[in-house]
Amino acid sequence: MKKCYTILVLTLLAFCSFAQKPRLIVRGDDMGFSHSGNLALIKCYKEGIQKSIEIIVPSPWFPEAVKMLKENPGADVGIHLALTSEWDNIKYRPLTDCPSLRDSNGYFYPKVFPDKAYPDQSIQENKWTIADVEKEFRAQIEMAKKLIPHISHLSSHMGCTNISPEIKALTKSLAKEYNIPVDPDIEGKLWIGYAGPAKTPQEKVESFIKMLDKLQPGKDYIFLDHPGLNDTELQAIHHIGYENVAEDRQGVTDLFTNEKVKAAIKAKGIELISYADLAQPY
Repeated sequence: MKKCYTILVLTLLAFCSFAQKPRLIVRGDDMGFSHSGNLALIKCYKEGIQKSIEIIVPSPWFPEAVKMLKENPGADVGIHLALTSEWDNIKYRPLTDCPSLRDSNGYFYPKVFPDKAYPDQSIQENKWTIADVEKEFRAQIEMAKKLIPHISHLSSHMGCTNISPEIKALTKSLAKEYNIPVDPDIEGKLWIGYAGPAKTPQEKVESFIKMLDKLQPGKDYIFLDHPGLNDTELQAIHHIGYENVAEDRQGVTDLFTNEKVKAAIKAKGIELISYADLAQPY
C-alpha cells in the first residue's frame, strides 16, 4: 500500500509539474499573400517552432496555400479575416459585392486605420457598413471551411475586427455560429512580443530568447510574426514605411528554424502548443 501511495504521489507531482509549464503558440501570419510567404510558412511549420498558420482567403496565392495545407494536415490553421490590401504592387479584392469596403479600383483599401502615407485610404475613413463586413467575413469563412478541413480558429489581419465594437461583436457571433473559436488576439490578452530590438536576424534571435524568460508557469502566450524568403518576388512587395519586407521576413524564417532558439525553449521547459490545444471561449 505504501509503495502504491508513493507512486501515486510521484505521478501527481509529475503531472502538476507538467501542467505548470508555460505554454506558447508560435504563429506565422499571412499565408497566401505571396509564393515566398507560403514556402516560408510551411518550412517554419515542418522544420521550426511555428505551430499555427494564419491564411488570408482573398489573397492572390490562396489556391497554392490550400494545396500546401492539404499536404500538411497536421498544421494548425486559422482564418485570418482580412478587409485590407496593404501592398503597393499586389492587391486583394473582396470575395463579395461589398461596395463600402472597396476603393475606386475595386480593391480593398490599403489600411484599416488612418495613415498619413495613404490619406483617405483606410476603411475607418470611409463609410463602411456592417452588412458588407458580415457578407465578406461569411464568404471568407465558408471558402476556408470548404477547402481546408483543419481550421481551428478565426484571427484578425491588421486588426480589422477591432475597427468598432460592432465588428468585434459580429466576429464573435460568427465564430459561435460556425463553431470556430475566436483567437485571443481579438482581445489582445495573450500576446507577447520581442523583448528588445528585432530589426536584424541576430536581434530577433536575442530578443526572442529574452522574451522566453518572461513566460510564467501555468500561463498561455501567443507570439506572432511573418515568415518569408529574401527572394526577388518578396523584394518587389512593400508599402510606404515597410520597404525591407524580404529581408525582414527572411529574418523571421531564420528565427523560427534557429537551433539556438529550439534549445532555449527546451532548456526553459516551455511547451509549444497550437490553437487546437487551447480551450478558448467564443
